[in-house]
Amino acid sequence: MRVIELAHIMAGPVCGLMLADMGADVIKVEKPTGDDSRRFVPPEIGGEAAAYMMMNRNKRGISLNLKDARAVEVLRKLLAEADVVIENYRKGTMERLGLSYAVLAEANPRLIYCEISGFGRTGPYAERGGFDLIAQGMSGLMSITGEGPGRAPVKVAAPISDINAGILGAMGVSAAYANMLQTGRGQKVDTSLFEAAIVQTYWQSAIAFATGEKPEPLGSAHPLNAPYQAFQTSDGWINVGAANQSNWLRFLDVISAPELNRDPRFSSNAARIRNLPALIDILNEYLVQDTTENWLDRMDEAQLPAGPVNDILQMHEDPQANARGMIAEVDHATAHTVKTIGHPVKFSRTPAQVDQAAPLLGQHTREVLAEIGYAPAEIAALIQAKAAIAS
Repeated sequence: MRVIELAHIMAGPVCGLMLADMGADVIKVEKPTGDDSRRFVPPEIGGEAAAYMMMNRNKRGISLNLKDARAVEVLRKLLAEADVVIENYRKGTMERLGLSYAVLAEANPRLIYCEISGFGRTGPYAERGGFDLIAQGMSGLMSITGEGPGRAPVKVAAPISDINAGILGAMGVSAAYANMLQTGRGQKVDTSLFEAAIVQTYWQSAIAFATGEKPEPLGSAHPLNAPYQAFQTSDGWINVGAANQSNWLRFLDVISAPELNRDPRFSSNAARIRNLPALIDILNEYLVQDTTENWLDRMDEAQLPAGPVNDILQMHEDPQANARGMIAEVDHATAHTVKTIGHPVKFSRTPAQVDQAAPLLGQHTREVLAEIGYAPAEIAALIQAKAAIAS
């Protein structure tokens, strides 16, 4: 699969990253000043933005000045031979370049055209630009995130709508590609940050549909199961998943509090949800009496779902994260050895690979232009005219 990535910052690049890890030849096309994430500094490693390098590993990179008709013609030739294009421009940008889906599909009927935007390409908000913060707010996510009702709205710290939109885009491309292999016809794949955030509200939307009431933020607690949240210990925090009845009873054995199951406020999951504040107060009194490590040892022995609340550095050192290849290293042209996050899907026959660092700006311009038929003199002329940029 050859993918042309006309995308910047995060949602589109996540889509390209997922496909690249799984074996696609992803060619990232950047403007002459580069993807905006190249300027998300500090931090830098070897003069390159850490943010850019995280999102663009496993891709080849070229730089084109699409204000120049010669550069647009280069892009047209790239797209004529591509399987997939990913774009997250404002609505109408590709049309103004003469590269709409209708035009490209006529030249390349097998092309899969993936659009990732703020709100989707149809509907009353189609013209709006999109940002993760805006999507989180409009989707309802920020109304259910935080310590409790009456507090300031809180967004999920990670740009969850950006990342999820990229993953949804990769899922859509994969499905469209499977269909194309059967039918010989490509199609448009259209998703958005708004929709990517909305699908994070499955549980809360189920509650709202059923009751007509808006769910409120619960901190780390679960809206449908209890206890299922973080509790403070004598030296930190621990997450406990004692939601179903068998886990609840095991949990009471671990903390030596079997009498709580005889309390009608806590004898069933429904009762525990109704009396959640009282339950939390009581359980906090038990768990704060010992260390996180000691509680985890006892809960592991009882086969009770539990885990520490790691910071990011602790997660990077976690033996399971490393055993699963979620912390990887790649060699970069100027930053040398760079750590990155590994691919989250494991395949038994076609394993994903994380083995190529993000490109320098224009690092593969000459190479890619030669692959689509440009002679060395033509490539040199394009670079001299600044229609194409090469490092």
